Amino acid sequence: MHTHLQQRLEKGTRNLLINCAECTPGQKVLLVYETENDGYYDPALLDEVRKTAEHLGLITESYGVPLARDVTDPDDNLVAKMLEADCTVFLARLGDQIRFRTKDASKKQIISYALDREMLASPFGTIDYSAFEDLKQHINAAIASANEIHVTCPAGTDFKGRVGQNTLQVGDVTRKRFPVSVFAPVPASDFRGCVAQRGFLTGTGSHYYSPWSCEIEDTLLVNFDGSRITGFEGSAKDVAAARAHYEFVGNKYGIDTYYVHSWHAGIHPGCEYKTAAGRHFERWSGSAFGNPRLLHFHTCGAYPPGEISLNVLDPSIRLDGLTLWENGILRIDRLPESAALLEASPDFAKVFQSPAAMVGQAACGNLRYR
Repeated sequence: MHTHLQQRLEKGTRNLLINCAECTPGQKVLLVYETENDGYYDPALLDEVRKTAEHLGLITESYGVPLARDVTDPDDNLVAKMLEADCTVFLARLGDQIRFRTKDASKKQIISYALDREMLASPFGTIDYSAFEDLKQHINAAIASANEIHVTCPAGTDFKGRVGQNTLQVGDVTRKRFPVSVFAPVPASDFRGCVAQRGFLTGTGSHYYSPWSCEIEDTLLVNFDGSRITGFEGSAKDVAAARAHYEFVGNKYGIDTYYVHSWHAGIHPGCEYKTAAGRHFERWSGSAFGNPRLLHFHTCGAYPPGEISLNVLDPSIRLDGLTLWENGILRIDRLPESAALLEASPDFAKVFQSPAAMVGQAACGNLRYR
């Protein structure tokens, strides 16, 4: 392997194991990997993480898990292994599926959203974990204190509201995410307006049903008032497709079909997804969301993350009139705390100067079904 790439892979793995997981020499790390070979996780990622972990003086054990299409808690054997280890690192979709569950979360657990060696070796994986953890906390505070939050996008998204009497879930889910990719989910209950969808509706990574996505040919406006989708606007074909997809998923799981739970946007401009979303919707949905060019809603089900994700390309997010996201660019310089954040890490500052532009768009520049 090219020496420079190997150095960056080691830097990304150190960031995962030391800066995020806070492992120390002599500790035991359980690496949970996916036995599926469908292009979601890079199968060589396990060996790279294991090699660097052992070089750091960590004791490693690997445990393979199949993809469970319907989310389940870890099996008893895996739970026992997790309890024996000082830290568990998920290189498998199972970690993402159980991220909001409290069961069996007593020991340190990390979910890697760097899905392959390229992502781990990129700025997404190598920039100090703590820098984006600090950024996340400052953004959480700004959102929680805003009297009015107004979100728009070039396709027609337009909704307003505030956190109100709700509280942001400011901690990590029940497992730590690596890298830090999004701010805390904002409850939808005090927001209203519309979310413009182009290209498709797709899943959240909670369950993997089939079909997991449906095509939107033009622009579909999803109107909502608080925690309820109140209707769809667009071509008759797109409205029918959206309604049928929501009804299919809602009926399949016996959930509140038109519930809107929460929303948030990406905060990591090093998060890059180079292939069109339509080539592998599950993989796109599970990794591209960390880029500030994407904002997504958790809908269909009165629980996080719901079962259908609404995705907005190039959002503008205004907090009391201050535009913090401007057409998909996170204007960190407009945060009062930005100077200290940018001075603390040259790599952190650099990625905001040259943010990744590829987030799964098709050749036309929009998100497309095919």
